[in-house]
Amino acid sequence: MKVTVIGAGNVGATVGECVARLDVANEVVMVDIKDGVPQGKALDMRESSPIHGFDTHVTGTNDYGPTEDSDVCIITAGLPRSPGMSRDDLLAKNTEIVGGVTEQFVEGSPDSTIIVVANPLDVMTYVAYEASGFPKNRVMGMAGVLDTGRFRSFIAEELDVSVRDVQALLMGGHGDTMVPLPRYTTVGGIPVPQLLDDERIEEIVERTKGAGGEIVDLMGTSAWYAPGAAAAEMTEAILKDSKRILPCAAYCDGEYGLEDLFIGVPVKLGAGGVEEIIEVNLDADEKAKLKTSAGHVHSNLDDLQRLRDEGKIG
Repeated sequence: MKVTVIGAGNVGATVGECVARLDVANEVVMVDIKDGVPQGKALDMRESSPIHGFDTHVTGTNDYGPTEDSDVCIITAGLPRSPGMSRDDLLAKNTEIVGGVTEQFVEGSPDSTIIVVANPLDVMTYVAYEASGFPKNRVMGMAGVLDTGRFRSFIAEELDVSVRDVQALLMGGHGDTMVPLPRYTTVGGIPVPQLLDDERIEEIVERTKGAGGEIVDLMGTSAWYAPGAAAAEMTEAILKDSKRILPCAAYCDGEYGLEDLFIGVPVKLGAGGVEEIIEVNLDADEKAKLKTSAGHVHSNLDDLQRLRDEGKIG
């Protein structure tokens, strides 16, 4: 088994290390345009392998030759929004980056599965889907596992219980319009609404929606430990054909009444990628929130098409 990580920045390097430490792949290849960076980080990880006890071989490269015949690819490449950069500028630039790296990667690994971590997540997953030409089940976005991880950690902290006993469901786009579902969230099988009052649950839901921004406010940059661990968990499910039920940004073609977009939904994740989208019963309020979130994703896709029509994206 071979895993490629495109982008060896904070998130990419963390993904690489997390996958290596799981020992589910023979090789992890990190690709980055910065000469020496992926090579140096890979060497550092290899030197840690006797201490952590993993046999996965980690390598770094500036070209795509060593990535050939990869089973899974995690795309973390992309730019954060910098001062003076408009939202359109960011969307255009990251579309070029994600589309470009996807095309280069799939040439040597036509049978792989792609996990997108780059932002804006739902749109970049669509870009990778288009650029790859892969079937919809073999392209997905990472955010759902990350967002539920944050939700679960906040609930465990509030109740002073083990995070291992907290299971949660969260749907929708990655961002302020995500839809945490408290009634499908349990602690040791007990629904959270039986353990916390509505006001406190709503406070935790709102913190979850803004969790990424909370980290940016604290240290001036985006998170990488939790995103890296989330992408690694998805990779493990695919390589081990675990049939995990996890929330991922998957392509909806009628599920939940949604069409032609990638959005967070619960899926069965295994060797076939997204092997099934699980449709749970939603009440009227949950349906309305999911529809609002989908509308936000469609708006971003409309912006993408507008930029293409204006010639700002090749």
